[in-house]
Amino acid sequence: MNTALSVEVAVRHLLGERTEGGVVTPRRRTVTWASRQYRLTRPDTGRETVELDCPVCSAALLAEVRDPGTTRRVRLVLGALAVLAVVVLVAALAYAVHEGGRTLPEGESLPVLFPVSLVAVFLGFVSAPALWAGRRNYTGVSLLEAPKPRRGHRIVPVRVPRGRRR
Repeated sequence: MNTALSVEVAVRHLLGERTEGGVVTPRRRTVTWASRQYRLTRPDTGRETVELDCPVCSAALLAEVRDPGTTRRVRLVLGALAVLAVVVLVAALAYAVHEGGRTLPEGESLPVLFPVSLVAVFLGFVSAPALWAGRRNYTGVSLLEAPKPRRGHRIVPVRVPRGRRR
């Protein structure tokens, strides 16, 4: 089977979650899932709606599968935005260090761009890893809005260990 025209995903059903710990010990959250793997065939162009079954409650979940070209383009855009966020982070950090390290004459304040650069550093620090993770996890398969009985489900990519790649 051509792997470019298919994608492996898992349908997960939330079984439960538990939070332990508190004030003295670190807080720890445990989430338990049941899952079933599916290999979906991508359409040649556009989108296709497929029906997947939950392994626990047998609910029919609708998922949308995108074509390989669109999936590749979205991943490239997310990667380019992550790289752009890193460039903005480095430039804003360099500017903030440069301006923040200057000794100003009495009565003069820092330029208006200084607080903007601090905000840009924060946004770059948060958005770059998020965009890169989104690029890595985007498979072109998304769960369509589900009514109440279908809540608690998730579609995730199946990760193949590096030694077993086809």
